Amino acid sequence: MTKQTLVTGGAGFIGSHLVERLLAQGHAVTVVDNLATGRRENLAGVVDHPRLRFAPVDVRDFATLAPLMTGVDWVFHFAGLADIVPSIQSPLDYHTTNVDGCAYVAEAARLAGVKRVLYAASSTCYGLPDVVPTPETAAIRPMYPYALSKFMGEELLLAWHGIYGLPVLSLRMFNVYGPRSRTSGTYGAVFGVFLAQKLAGKPYTVVGDGTQTRDFTFVSDVVDAFLAAARSDLSGMALNVGSGGSYSINRLVELLGGEVVHVPKRPGEPDVTFADTRLIASRLGWQATVPFEAGVAQMLQHIEAWRSAPVWDPESVREATRDWHKYLSPRG
Repeated sequence: MTKQTLVTGGAGFIGSHLVERLLAQGHAVTVVDNLATGRRENLAGVVDHPRLRFAPVDVRDFATLAPLMTGVDWVFHFAGLADIVPSIQSPLDYHTTNVDGCAYVAEAARLAGVKRVLYAASSTCYGLPDVVPTPETAAIRPMYPYALSKFMGEELLLAWHGIYGLPVLSLRMFNVYGPRSRTSGTYGAVFGVFLAQKLAGKPYTVVGDGTQTRDFTFVSDVVDAFLAAARSDLSGMALNVGSGGSYSINRLVELLGGEVVHVPKRPGEPDVTFADTRLIASRLGWQATVPFEAGVAQMLQHIEAWRSAPVWDPESVREATRDWHKYLSPRG
């Protein structure tokens, strides 16, 4: 059956992939994106699709947002600010966008009688986990404002489920990568950093000794998880979305090929991210299918997209992460 769907942040990295899949499956899609971090070119392949509507709206503009929810079956909430350092520098921006924005989305969906709300949560809520693979029951320890704001958004949406019966599922994503991953001027995700360095013929700035591992999860698998969540009748809980493995930065460098220069380890970063995905497998029947090596190969096929991304070196990394070290280093 055709569903009326709304994707906040639908011009962003993951959101645009979801929009393409929803359209391919016959659904109607309204994209809500103020283009603060999203890009119209992410939707270039579907821009003229007859079942696509684009609304250049900020989710904090409740008066404009609420009417867009009328008649909508599924809401996917991806809109928000990402990255660690900007959240340290501008915490109130992250609160208003990622927390207040969730409140407006939740209330607009409630008033419109939306049937499903799927929230793009973050595994950063676990901070430095005691248990690996990390289950949904692990302690919540957000280490910086971005992580805190994403978890607060999750809590707010789940509160709307508990109080008003809004059917919400929160998916805590681990280290998502794939074509169209962000290329902003902010120092951030490792793939964007490394691919720009590879194009420029510069060494990869590997943090520490590179033995730290990450649960790199390919974007198509993440889209599959959100669609499984939308089709289900499960609500009122959070589920991990991970690849089923954890891969070292050194392994990533090996697959990309190239020289390395090391930069200091950063406070608040875990040595391992690795999702325990047994709950989502049992409740939604979902598991990732894209092997890490195949995902990296796809990234290399699309490497030209990072031609305009910043090329970082040890000095610029040091400067970009100065506030990270200043505010997140342990205090005696």
